[in-house]
Amino acid sequence: MASSYTKLSPIIDILVPFLLLVFITLYPFTSTAATTTNTTTKSAEEFYKFSRIRAHLKKLNKPYLKTIQSPDGDIIDCVPSHLQPAFDHPKLKGQKPLDPPERPKGHYNSTTTDHVLNENIQQWRVSGESCPEGTIPIRRTTEEDILRASSIRRFGRKTVSRVRRDSTASGHEHAVGYVMGEQYYGAKAGLNVWAPRMASSSEFSLSQIWVISGSFGDDLNTIEAGWQISPQLYGDNSPRFFTYWTTDAYQATGCYNLLCSGFVQTNNEIAIGAAISPTSTYKGHQFDISLLVWKDPKHGHWWLEFGSGLLVGYWPWWLFSHLAKHASMVQFGGEIVNSGSSGMHTATQMGSGHFSGEGFARASYFRNLEVVDWDNSLIPLNNLRLLADHPNCYDIRGGYNRPWGHYFYYGGPGRNVRCP
Repeated sequence: MASSYTKLSPIIDILVPFLLLVFITLYPFTSTAATTTNTTTKSAEEFYKFSRIRAHLKKLNKPYLKTIQSPDGDIIDCVPSHLQPAFDHPKLKGQKPLDPPERPKGHYNSTTTDHVLNENIQQWRVSGESCPEGTIPIRRTTEEDILRASSIRRFGRKTVSRVRRDSTASGHEHAVGYVMGEQYYGAKAGLNVWAPRMASSSEFSLSQIWVISGSFGDDLNTIEAGWQISPQLYGDNSPRFFTYWTTDAYQATGCYNLLCSGFVQTNNEIAIGAAISPTSTYKGHQFDISLLVWKDPKHGHWWLEFGSGLLVGYWPWWLFSHLAKHASMVQFGGEIVNSGSSGMHTATQMGSGHFSGEGFARASYFRNLEVVDWDNSLIPLNNLRLLADHPNCYDIRGGYNRPWGHYFYYGGPGRNVRCP
C-alpha cells in the first residue's frame, strides 16, 4: 500500500501570492483592512509552508509493502529496495543495489567477554517483525520531524560551520583519536553505546568513525557512521544508528541517513536512524557494536558494515571528489554541540557522561582500531594521535593491549567545576 498525501498543483504556489497582491493593491489600508491583510498574508505563508512540507514528505516517504510500528513510536516502512531515495539520483535512476563486495582481510574477532549482541539490536525489531526480502526498512519521516528543522532545505543536514579537527569556536567539541599522512581505504572499530543526557533540544551528542579527505575548507569530503542522540532530528533522546556524508564541508551536499539521494541501502534488517537497544549501563553490562567502512577495490564504492557481518549498503564513489580515490585521514571518537544558549558551557554529556580516567564499564570507549590499506587488508593503526579540544569538559586517554589492540576511553559530563 502506498503512502497517500494530498496532491497540490504547482500553480497554487504562484496563484496564492498573486491574488494576495491584487487584494492588497485594491483595498485601502485602514487598521481593520491592515489586520485582515496581515492575517491573510500569514495564512498564505502557512499554506505555502505546509504545501512544501507535504511535497517533501512525499519525496522522502516511498511506497511500501509493509509497515512496522516500533515500541518507541517510530514507524518503519518496508520499501522495495529499487524505490529507495538513493535511486532518485540522476546517476542511479533505473538501477538496483549492487551485490556485496569482497570484505577486507585480516579483521579482528569482534567478541568480548562482556559483550551483549543479538539480532534485536534496534527497537523496531523487538516485536519480532521484519521486512521481507527485496525491501529495506526506512524510518518514516513525519511533518513534526521537518518542523523541528531550521528550514526544509536544511532538514537532515548538519549545521554549516567552520569544520576543523581542532575546532574550538564553532560550538562543535570533540574527543577523538585520529591518524593521517597516509592513504586509507577504510576503518574499523568496536565502540560501546550509551544514552548521554542532553541539556538542550538543539544540541546533539554522537560517537562515530569519520573517513576524511580534502582540506578542512569548502572541499571537505567525509563519510561518517556511528550512534547519536539528536532531539532536533529525531524528536527524542534515544541513541540511534546513523550515517552521514558530504563532499563540500556540509554546505549543500549530503545528509543524515536516507534523507537525500546518495547512500544505497542493501540490508533488510537494519533501519538507519532507528533507536539502538539495549545500551551500556554504568558499572554494569556494556553493549558494544562494531563498525566497518571500506572501499571496494573492484568498483570503488564505500561500503558500510554494522555489527557482525551485516552489510548495510554503500556510498557510490562518484558522490565524492577526493574520496573517489582514497581517504587522507581517519577519526574515531565523540562530538557534541555546545550551543552556549545559557551563557555557560553546556551540560550535554559525551559518551557515558564520565571522564576517560574512570575506565571500563564507566567511561565510553573505542577498541580494536584498524584501518584498511591499499591491499584491502585491515591493519593496526600507525601513530594514533589523541585530541580533546576542551579537556576539562570532555577528555580522552588511550592504550594498547592484546585483546583490544589500540583503544581509548573518552567523554565527560560537560559543565562542571573545571568546565564553567
